[in-house]
Amino acid sequence: MAHVILDGLEKPVANIFCIGRNYAAHAAELGNAVESEPMVFLKPTSALLREGEDIVLPGFSEDVHHETELVVLIGKGGDDIPVAEALSHVAGYGIGLDLTARDVQSLAKQKGAPWTKCKGFRHAACVSALVAADKVRDPQALSLRLDVNGAVRQQGSSCMMLFPVAYIIHYLSCVYGLQEGDLIYTGTPEGVAALHAGDALQLSLDGLLKAFWRVRA
Repeated sequence: MAHVILDGLEKPVANIFCIGRNYAAHAAELGNAVESEPMVFLKPTSALLREGEDIVLPGFSEDVHHETELVVLIGKGGDDIPVAEALSHVAGYGIGLDLTARDVQSLAKQKGAPWTKCKGFRHAACVSALVAADKVRDPQALSLRLDVNGAVRQQGSSCMMLFPVAYIIHYLSCVYGLQEGDLIYTGTPEGVAALHAGDALQLSLDGLLKAFWRVRA
C-alpha cells in the first residue's frame, strides 16, 4: 500500500485526485482554455514516489514535463462538504510533482482518449513529506518553487489558483466523495518543461519544507 509521511508518521494513501488547468498562466502556456469547473483526473497509487527516491522516466515518452503543485492530504472524509468547512477536513500539506508525458498526452488529446498513460505511469506522482494542517494558516497564501540544477524553473503562489483548496475539496466531495488518505494535487503555475536524465530537482513550499529528487541517468 502507498504511504505518505505526515509529521514523521506513515499515512496510507487512498485515491490521488489531480486538478488540471488551475492556474490561468499555465493553461495559456499550453494553449488550453480556462475551465468553468475543476478539471479532475486520477493517478493510480502505484504512481506515487516519495522524496529521496530517484525519478525514472518512462521509456515510452521522449518529453516528460514537471508540474510543481501544492498537495493536500485529506484527514477526514465526507460527502457534500460545505466550502466553509472544507479546510477542517485537511490533515496536511506538501509539495509535489505531477509528471506528464507531454507527447503521449498530445496524442491522447487528438484521439479524445483518456490521459491515464501520460499521467499515471510509475513515479508520475512525486510527493514531499507533509506538514500538519495546523501549521498552515492560509493554504491560499503559499509560495511554490522548483529549482532544476540550481536554476529557478517554476515559481508561483497558491493565491493564483482559479479554484482554491476549499472549493476543490467541496467539489470533489460532491462529485466523488472523499475519504481519509485521499491526496489532491491542486494544479501547477506556469513554467513547465521537460526533464532529462541527471537533473537535480529541489522543491520548496513557502519556507515550510523542501524536497529533493534526482532523475536517474
